[in-house]
This record gives sequence, C-alpha cells and structure tokens, in this order.
Amino acid sequence: MFLELDHVCVQYPGSSQGVRAAVEQVSLALAPGQIGVLIGPSGCGKTSLLRAVAGLERPTAGRIALGGETLSDAQAGIHQPPEARRIGMVFQDYALFPHLSIADNVGFGLHRLPRAQRQQRVQEMLDLVGLAATAKRLPHQLSGGQQQRIALARALAPAPRLLLLDEPFSSLDVDLRGRLAQEVRAILKQTGTTALFVTHDQLEAFALGDVIGVMQHGQLDQWDSAYQLYHRPATRFVADFIGHGVFTPAQIIAGPGGTVVRTPLGDLADVDECPLPGAYPGGACEVLLRADDIVHDDDAPVKAQIRAKAFRGSEFLYTLQLASGEQVLAHVPSHHDHQLGEWIGIRPQVDHVVTFPRQAA
Repeated sequence: MFLELDHVCVQYPGSSQGVRAAVEQVSLALAPGQIGVLIGPSGCGKTSLLRAVAGLERPTAGRIALGGETLSDAQAGIHQPPEARRIGMVFQDYALFPHLSIADNVGFGLHRLPRAQRQQRVQEMLDLVGLAATAKRLPHQLSGGQQQRIALARALAPAPRLLLLDEPFSSLDVDLRGRLAQEVRAILKQTGTTALFVTHDQLEAFALGDVIGVMQHGQLDQWDSAYQLYHRPATRFVADFIGHGVFTPAQIIAGPGGTVVRTPLGDLADVDECPLPGAYPGGACEVLLRADDIVHDDDAPVKAQIRAKAFRGSEFLYTLQLASGEQVLAHVPSHHDHQLGEWIGIRPQVDHVVTFPRQAA
C-alpha cells in the first residue's frame, strides 16, 4: 500500500474534560493511484484526519506512512512538517491569488525550476484541465468551476506524492459539482495520482472514490467500495447513512426448506450472508430494506398506502405505510404518478438481505 494510517488518533483541547478526541483509532490504506473518500456528518473527524495526513495536525497516537516513509509516529516522536511531505492540497475556497494571472497561479509552487521548464509544466497542467486559453486571465474572470480546476492544476503542478482535497466542490451548484467530480476523477486517473477526498455529499463520494470511508464520532465505521457500503453495510450507522432505506422488524427462522427472514412484506430467502437464527434472541432482528428493494406491483398481495412522495425526474421516492403500521420506501418510475392516500401493491425484491439486532422501541 502507498498511504497507510495505523490506529491514528487526533485530540484537541476541550472545555471541561481537558481534551476532546476528534479522531479515534482510525486505520486505512490506499494503493498507488487509488482515490479514497471520507464521508460522514459534520464533526465526525474527517477533516481532522485529512489535516493529520497533511501534517497540519500532530496525531496523539498511531502512525502515518507514505510510500513506506513514516510521516508521523506518535510513539517514536516523529512528525514531518507539512512542507517536507510533498503532499498537495485543494481547499473549498480555491485559495487562488487574485492579483496573479492563471498561469502564475499554476506555476506558483514551481519557482525552483528554470523558467523554460516552469512554463512548460504550467502549459501541461492547463492543457490537462482543459483551460489553456485562460493562461493570461485573472481568477475573478473565471467561473467557480474553472477556478476549482485551476486550483487542481496548481496542486498537481509540483507532482505531489499524494493529493488531499477538502470539500472542494461544496460552494458550487449541484449540477456543476456532479460534472466536476467526474472530470476531476478522470484527471487524477490520467495522471496516476493517489488522492484522499473529504466530502459530505454521497453522490459526490460515489462518483469520485475507488474506496470510501464512513466516519462517525471520530471513528471509521467502514472502509470499502461504494457497492459494499450500500449493499453490505458493516454497521447500522453505515446502513442508515448511505442511501435511502428503513429498518423493519423481522425474524430469522430455520425451517425444513431452509433459513428465511420473515418480514411484514413476506419471507426473504437470499440469506447466505445473514447470521444464523441463534445470533439474535429468538431470531428477532431488523432487516434493512432499501428503496430499490421494494417493487411496485399491482398484482402483489401486500398493499401499502402512499404517505409521502418526492418527484425526482425519472422516478418518485414513495414513503409507504403497510396496514400493520410499518413504513417502507420505494423508487417508482415517474409515470406511475399515484396520489397521496392511495393504496398500491408492493413486493420485496432483495438480493442482499442485511439484518441488525432489534432496537428497543
């Protein structure tokens, strides 16, 4: 692995307890050229972890290594300063120099190169981000998306060993963020750059990351692909945080035909990865039902009442209530425009049955 974090902790001075743990025992790794993303609610520690990798925060425990070289080791007393790490950073506010041309902004970190080499590298970076024609302009003459691509070009110009990006698209509108995320991923893959992002936007994380980490209360709950996070969440928090879904009371039952998970929508039989019935008291559990696990089928024996709906262009997100009181979510093609209060038929179509211990009411 290229970037390695081993049980990293970061603490800040607190108010009453003396210290406050921002990051607790986080371990993760990135291979060369891999893009990682940290996601989680505000205050979960993702930016503190990024700052620790950059050298802007000193870990109170654990070790950070890059390319086999130790950057920080709390036990050994090692902490390389940020300027010695050869790590690039891109921030939310772009941090471009308003009085310098775009070319001078991109070449700002290349002052040690001979003039001809510096100009060549700047041209390469501007070509890479598709903004060669803007070289003589000033930052305020560019759009927000263009400025962010210039910030990326400036960070890549010195050929950093690792690129860190902290909420780089949060000030842009939703459509532009989606497009720019795909463009930035393509640029990083083209240059073979190893990168670690911080974002609060799930779709952005899915578009960018080869591997995604979900954090809460300073801890890393799961470090995995987007597919695994969505379909095989390791914790209830990850299951709840990623995607749309609900937890429905269920029971794991071992019968003559095999093990099934009995739910208000019927029995779910694809339980190869589920715990055995004895894993929960009496087999009682809660099953995660994603919105795409519920299929609208007028011929289905189970009926549900539409309690809320949200139009999303190609589909509606329906909130449905069963006669027994449980609620589920369903993605339904938008030409099925049913009214609030209407009863429709639904059936489960669950490829990955995920269960958790039943929580007290």
